[in-house]
Amino acid sequence: MVIGKHLLYRVALMLTLTYGLIVIGTTAHAQQQSSRYGPNDTLRVPYIVYQGDTISARELETYYVTAEAPPAMKARLREWTRLRNAVYVTYPYARKAGAILNDINAHLAGIKESGQRKAYIKSREGELKKEFTEPLTNLSIYQGKILMKLINRQTGNNCYEIIKEYKGGLTARLYQTVAFFFSTSLKQPYDAAGEDQQIEMIVKEVERMYGKH
Repeated sequence: MVIGKHLLYRVALMLTLTYGLIVIGTTAHAQQQSSRYGPNDTLRVPYIVYQGDTISARELETYYVTAEAPPAMKARLREWTRLRNAVYVTYPYARKAGAILNDINAHLAGIKESGQRKAYIKSREGELKKEFTEPLTNLSIYQGKILMKLINRQTGNNCYEIIKEYKGGLTARLYQTVAFFFSTSLKQPYDAAGEDQQIEMIVKEVERMYGKH
């Protein structure tokens, strides 16, 4: 009989401890859920109030409204697309030409004698013609204008000054006359922070594509 009492006592103690653990676990879970969802386990959702009725955003259907762009916006988009295409077409040429011209300038800086300078320029002139004569003949007037700006960007000099330095003032004026005949100019300035800001933006885009930051 005594053994039976001890056994009952142990069973009662185990049941009490088990119940206590269940209560503690349930309370902790409830507190966790309460801290997660807020009072009364309520989820916050977007809503609107329409004529006194509160409507959950989950009950509303999604509608997409489109409209045709105004003429002014279409014109700006066409101009931007034209400029972007011109930069994409001419930038590789400007980059190659800039590298060659900058290399020529670096070598000419160490040559003082006029005859030697002319001989060196003549030796590099064939390289420029071979690299650019054929592809540049396919450019439009607009693309040619953008190319001159980009060469200025790459070298720090406009095309007129470059030709004047290499071939003499008479040849430069001749090229300038031809350029005006085609409604453009060799004296294309480049202002990355001003009027050529859009070109600079597109150039940065192209440089990222080429892996140059």
